[in-house]
Amino acid sequence: MQKRIERFTMTRETDGKLPSLPFLRMKNEILGKDYDLSLAFVGRKRAIELHKEWKSKDDAVNILSFPLSKTEGEIVISLEKARSECKKFERSYPNYLAFLFIHGCVHLKGFSHGSKMEAEEKKYRTMFGI
Repeated sequence: MQKRIERFTMTRETDGKLPSLPFLRMKNEILGKDYDLSLAFVGRKRAIELHKEWKSKDDAVNILSFPLSKTEGEIVISLEKARSECKKFERSYPNYLAFLFIHGCVHLKGFSHGSKMEAEEKKYRTMFGI
């Protein structure tokens, strides 16, 4: 019998408290167990660099999703940006971080902003109590 190796890596390039969230379970539910996902938490400087490079914007990005293939992608989240934005959206920090992760996964699933994406996100937010 072969032992299954999870297809999920998480790296931190910054300080700051990282809430205990079921990232792997959410990833598997949204993208599937065979999807290779890399999740990176970056600092403010890197979040600004990435936002400028990929979206031509000069502020720090909260999340970016990079589909690399149909079965592989990367999500980058700024913990500092998530901490500063959560109150604006009337969410706790852990709840908002989970909200951003779900948003990124749904993008990797092929959805673009709009009502269909919002419905898909709501399905997973309900599933995970977010």
